[in-house]
Amino acid sequence: MKIFKKLLIASTIIGVCSTGSYAGNVMISKGVKSIDMELNGDKFTIMRNQTAGNKISSLYNTTNRGRPQPMILAQGLETVGELEFIDFMKRAQKDETIAIVDSRTPQWYERLRIPGAINIPFTNFKTKEGSIETMEFELNVKVNDNGTLDFTNAKTIVAYCNGYWCGQTPAMIKNVKYSLLNMGYPASKIKYYRGGMQAWTSFGLTVSGSDK
Repeated sequence: MKIFKKLLIASTIIGVCSTGSYAGNVMISKGVKSIDMELNGDKFTIMRNQTAGNKISSLYNTTNRGRPQPMILAQGLETVGELEFIDFMKRAQKDETIAIVDSRTPQWYERLRIPGAINIPFTNFKTKEGSIETMEFELNVKVNDNGTLDFTNAKTIVAYCNGYWCGQTPAMIKNVKYSLLNMGYPASKIKYYRGGMQAWTSFGLTVSGSDK
C-alpha cells in the first residue's frame, strides 16, 4: 500500500511537470503555442521546438564556461525571465522607446541570436567616445552642448548575452569603465534577461543566425 501511494505521488508530480510539454503541443504559456512578430524589420514566429527529443544547441551544451552572474546587477534594475522578455518583444513592435538588445560581440550575434534583437556589443562601452556615440545614436540619449547627457527620452533596454554564466551584458550595464550605469543611464530603464541564449535555447525557442 505504501509503495502504491509513493508511485501515485510520483506520477502526480511528473504529470504536473510535463503538462503541455509533449511533441506537437509544446507551449510558451498556458494556451499560447506561438506568437507572430515583426521587430526591427524581421518577421518571425516565436515558438518552442515541437520535435520530440530535440536537443539544445551545441553552442550551449557545455558547463565549464564563465561564472554565475548576480541575479540583481544593481539597485532599481529589473531582472526578467522568458515570459517577461517575450512581453517586451511584443511591446517593442509598436513602442520605439523599447530596445531589445543583444550585448554580445558580433561573432556571437551572427551565429545564434534571438530574432528581432539589435546588436549593441558591450565592447562599445570600453571607451567614453564609443559609449556616448552608442547611447546617442542607438538609445536616444541626448548629448547637450556642454557635453552632459540627457536621459529623459532614453530607451528602455532589455538586454541579454549568452546566459547565466556570461559577463557581456553585466559588462555593458555596469562592469566596464564607461558602462551604462557608470555613464548615468537610469537603472529603471534597464532590464536584464539573465538566462540569455542558454535559457532561451534550452526551451527550444525560435532563434536566428548561421548556426540555428
